[in-house]
Order: sequence, then C-alpha cells, then structure tokens
Amino acid sequence: MDGVDLTPLKQIYNSKGNIFHAMKQCEATFNGFGEAYFSSIKEGEVKGWKKHLKMTLNLIVPEGEIRFVVFDDRENSQTKSKFFQINLSKENYCRLTISPGLWMGFQGISEYTNLLLNVASIEHDPEESINLPLESIIYEWGESE
Repeated sequence: MDGVDLTPLKQIYNSKGNIFHAMKQCEATFNGFGEAYFSSIKEGEVKGWKKHLKMTLNLIVPEGEIRFVVFDDRENSQTKSKFFQINLSKENYCRLTISPGLWMGFQGISEYTNLLLNVASIEHDPEESINLPLESIIYEWGESE
C-alpha cells in the first residue's frame, strides 16, 4: 500500500534474555524522532480508527500478537479505497511504518499480553490526529484467531 512499509527486524537470542531490534536512524523509513511509547490491547478488542496528519508511526510488537489494518482514503493515492492488513508478533517480527494521512486500527489477537511499541516521528499532539468510531469504516474484524 502506498505510504506503508514493512521492515523485517532482527531478534538476537540469548539464554539469559533476548534482544529485539526496533529502529535505527540510518534506516530509510526513519523520519525523525518525537517520542516512543508502549500500548497494550486485550484479546479480541479493537482500537481505531485514527488518522495522523503529521506523525509517522513505526509500530513493533515485542509481545503477543496484534492485527493492524490500514485504510487509504486519500484522493490522489494509487491505493485509494484499499485496505492493508498484517499480524505482527515475535513470529512475524517486523516494523510497520505508516505515513501520515492513512487510517489505522488494531486488534489484540493473543490471549496473553499484546504489547506494541510506537517510535513516533513527532511528539503527541491531539490537534494533529482525527478519530472516527469503529463503524465509520466498514471492515470485518472477525474474531481474534
């Protein structure tokens, strides 16, 4: 999808504890640093829809499994009216980069802790994002698998 990048990330296994890479300044998808925060979501719950107007999201799931859905309603986009969906977890350990102007929602899949890290390009500003009720964009979320 135009404005969405998926970057495979390294996991370094160690008997005393593992290392999970997230982001490096030298990577092509690095678009500045504003803040980093963790968010959790319970199994079967859905958070969405949110569109950032300036912020680039860099989403990583170090624990559990989370389904991300991106919807493109941008007028001049080649992927207008299309959805992008991906589940991220330790088994599919990647960074999902979402450009400003795209709607995003996510669902907890694992029955245990579902944790995401967002390495955001700018600091949180409630004036730079728009929220819509979940039913505003028609998407069949289904059950957490």
